[in-house]
Amino acid sequence: MEKLIDRFLKYVKMETTSNSESQTCPSTNSQLDFARVLVEELKEIGLKDASVDSNGYVMATLPANTDRDIPTIGFIAHMDTSPDMTAKNVNPQIIKNYDGSDLVLNSEKNIVLSPKDFPELKKYIGEDLITTDGTTLLGADDKAGIAEIITAIEYLVNNPEIEHGTVKVAFTPDEEIGRGADKFDVEKFGADFAYTIDGGEIGELEYENFNAAYAKVKIKGRNVHPGSAKNKMINSILIAMKFNSMLPSNEIPAHTEGYEGFYHLNDISGNVEETTLYYIIRDHDRDKFEEKKRKLMKVAEYLNDDIGEKVIEVEMKDQYYNMKEKIKPVIHIVEIAEKAMKEVGVTPIIKPIRGGTDGARLSYMGLPCPNIFTGGHNFHGKFEYIPIKSMKKAVEVIIKIIKLYSK
Repeated sequence: MEKLIDRFLKYVKMETTSNSESQTCPSTNSQLDFARVLVEELKEIGLKDASVDSNGYVMATLPANTDRDIPTIGFIAHMDTSPDMTAKNVNPQIIKNYDGSDLVLNSEKNIVLSPKDFPELKKYIGEDLITTDGTTLLGADDKAGIAEIITAIEYLVNNPEIEHGTVKVAFTPDEEIGRGADKFDVEKFGADFAYTIDGGEIGELEYENFNAAYAKVKIKGRNVHPGSAKNKMINSILIAMKFNSMLPSNEIPAHTEGYEGFYHLNDISGNVEETTLYYIIRDHDRDKFEEKKRKLMKVAEYLNDDIGEKVIEVEMKDQYYNMKEKIKPVIHIVEIAEKAMKEVGVTPIIKPIRGGTDGARLSYMGLPCPNIFTGGHNFHGKFEYIPIKSMKKAVEVIIKIIKLYSK
């Protein structure tokens, strides 16, 4: 376990932000650099076949040390960090024996991590925390997952008396921009099923996620001098405002939780002549998901009819679906994870993911893949932190899962 934190602190200092504007895979060269570092580390701990392909996917195998018929299981994490906030010059801080008070992450910028804003901090009084310095994200999503997987595998290598089947490891690029499974070779990976180590607080175990789509709404206007614009100007900005106002106002992220879906206006840009709206559409229920998509299209059709010409065009594409459909036939893989948590003293928190992971798409590619906690909180921003004890427990859970399949 002593190597776990050293690994994590080393990884987060390597900038691996993904870039949705890039058309390459991986989307940034820094991810490929990180992949090569991980390959060498995997080889050093004894996984001789560790490799990275031209698209940045790292794969490695811990061979079985028994002739018994044991399923081949995999553990997967992603290498990129979110483009929502910079991950350059990450300067992690270790807070020893947290006392429950406000944590000043950066006195110069007055950045304070406070239990008033994040009450779950109170759960970790007396524990050691790793935080940001208030100027970057931390990168626990998902470098904590990588560190935990490698540490668990190293433990098994160093303790050959622990009987286990074949264990596969994979690290993917570009998960944060929705491309993590795009070029994942399920057949090459060769696992019967797998677990993504990409969840949040200690105990999280997830096998349901949103159905997801994006919509790009492009509105064309007509700009003329405002002094002579009557019956001539078509202001695309105003149409965009009306378009958004016609979507259900209570079905947005700020007003939803649990299984409730939403429309999220993620970006808007434009002028009188042309305005573009970018939405993501989410719902756990497939029928409700499809209805949300239809609703958005109906708004576009209504406004085009009302204006009398087609000024609104919608580009919509499904991104991933709820993995529950693919996990339920092999629900034992969730039950094994739940049992593993209980046996190492972790209370399972089985809940739906209000988002998606590589595991959602991989499940539909033939690799059932529920999601397990890393221990982190407040991902993608300067208030991100992770308790060290939670990371250690994640390692214990991975090892226990492997042991349980060998019984």
